[in-house]
Amino acid sequence: MPLLFIEADNYHETAEEIADKLEKHARFFRRKVKDTDGRERPMWRPRWTAPATWSGDATYPPVLLVFNRIGERNPNRTIPRLRELTRHLWVGERQKGGHHHYDGRIPIVATGLKNLSQHGPTGPVFLRFGRDHMEPLREAIGNPAARLPTPAPGKGPRVLGRSTEQGAARGAGAGGEEGSRA
Repeated sequence: MPLLFIEADNYHETAEEIADKLEKHARFFRRKVKDTDGRERPMWRPRWTAPATWSGDATYPPVLLVFNRIGERNPNRTIPRLRELTRHLWVGERQKGGHHHYDGRIPIVATGLKNLSQHGPTGPVFLRFGRDHMEPLREAIGNPAARLPTPAPGKGPRVLGRSTEQGAARGAGAGGEEGSRA
């Protein structure tokens, strides 16, 4: 399972505020540093590994947005607005055969904490921006043109946690997202 960056939100931030954080992720992913061999590499690469994709895409690590519906924001308005604001970060280039290349793009995936708690990462509770259906995590972060191997039992995603709300970790068991797609 590849590296994931996580943003958690209790629906207290606007779509514009979350989009700004995703822009910061993009700037971080584009930053270059010299590695021990003297070659420039993306700054995140020497610290964290991410396997090359089957399709040859040079994507950035996925950002997983986990929403906990306890704030005043409505996910049915926030998430579509966020997709619109961040389209340039995640949209792929359509190729012959119907698949997309995501070179230089960030796979952005959203889910609700209640759905994730109920169904886990193997349940179809993840919405990849640019797709119109919920999927299990592996499918949501991957390129459908790629045939990914099934993970070994007990192997889960490598995750870097970063909360957009200080209280998100403390309130992880509360709230839900009834009526929301993500």
